Amino acid sequence: MSKDDSTTADPRARAARLALPALFAALTAAGAFIAIPLPGIPVPIVIQNMIAVLSGLLLGPLRGAAALLLFLILGALGFPVFSGGHGGLAWLAGPTGGYLVGYLFAALVAGLLSNKRSALFSALASLSGFIIIYVLGVVRLKLFKGLGWAEALALGVVPFLIADTVKAIIVAFLGWRLGPFVDRVAGRRASAGDS
Repeated sequence: MSKDDSTTADPRARAARLALPALFAALTAAGAFIAIPLPGIPVPIVIQNMIAVLSGLLLGPLRGAAALLLFLILGALGFPVFSGGHGGLAWLAGPTGGYLVGYLFAALVAGLLSNKRSALFSALASLSGFIIIYVLGVVRLKLFKGLGWAEALALGVVPFLIADTVKAIIVAFLGWRLGPFVDRVAGRRASAGDS
């Protein structure tokens, strides 16, 4: 351990670093009960994507991805953590499965791009996270439903652009403003990322 490595010295900080991914997995799961179904569209409006991207911004790439991996494992085991209170492997294999798996990669990429001292980098990280969710979600939706690209985009992206733009702005702001606080709680320097 180097003399400037403050990430392992404080037992409370170590406990916080272990608890934060579980907390964000639980927040993502709780977001399952805030879902707005849209008529004729298999993908609802959710806040889970917002929490997934925020976990990367606040926890860093590894802990943020760990939170979403825990969330996905719980869902795969049948716990009602997916939108609408669903769970099970069938939901991961269904039309929204790409979005769900996208949460994991969104947290990872948002965490890699995040710089908690820069509003611009927080915005870039947030936007990138949402784009990754869209890409994986639309690909899965296209394959599952046998749609053309235009129809998959019309069903899986267009209805959500306004809401997700607002969510991306909120996530960027929260990541930028809360990031240093979360780093202090976890005993990390703001520039240390995932330690």
